[in-house]
Amino acid sequence: MAQGRGWEGAVLKLMRAKDFTLTVTGVEEVTGDYRRLHLTDGGLLAATGVHPTIWVRLWFDNAGKPHQRAYTLVDPDPAAGAFSLEFALHEGAASDWARAAQPGDTIEATVQGTGFERPAPAPSHVLVIGDPASLPAINSLLGPDEGALGSAPATVWFEGSPDGTAGLPFRTDPARHEIRHVPRRDAGAHLVARVKAELPALLTATPDPYVWIACDTLTTRTLTSYLRKELAVPKDRLHALGYWRAS
Repeated sequence: MAQGRGWEGAVLKLMRAKDFTLTVTGVEEVTGDYRRLHLTDGGLLAATGVHPTIWVRLWFDNAGKPHQRAYTLVDPDPAAGAFSLEFALHEGAASDWARAAQPGDTIEATVQGTGFERPAPAPSHVLVIGDPASLPAINSLLGPDEGALGSAPATVWFEGSPDGTAGLPFRTDPARHEIRHVPRRDAGAHLVARVKAELPALLTATPDPYVWIACDTLTTRTLTSYLRKELAVPKDRLHALGYWRAS
């Protein structure tokens, strides 16, 4: 980026974050609201290696100010030095850039904080709450080829009606993974109510459950508090991260 990255960039630099320049090589219109970009990695994968749900911070211009957002890598290929990124399009600097991106465009990326630790014991049932923004990470967790969490069955509460999510690139296995589509209503409150009504029975019906949450920040915080305080889910059996902020 032409301008500095502000305090966020300074902090990341102090934490020895690594910077790379990515170049767009192709684009795919997956749906009207979901776009996939193919990119060369600028040496990123050779420097960092690959693990499930690996993600990078991309830097966008937001009215002259630096703005960073995190994205999960799709199909990382270290030998080719390439991967893809998928964007659930809405309002904002990141989506504006993704909508307009064409082959030859470049964007700066920073790697710091990404990691993955497989839960032990391995999950007997995976309980996932997500939405289009976290679909690449969900795909990395659950499939293909058994995904990062093995062959355990999974139940996924996916915020978005079947009509609204038709055509999205799910890589889940219908034989093992149940997708429960939940329309987004009341700023995520409808999803919270559904999960509270349905998750407890599944949680107690399996010996080693594992819960993974990646929705908007407020919904993620609400569900995390509920699981920890009311359902007593241990910290090491719960992963939660807010993927975006509702405006």
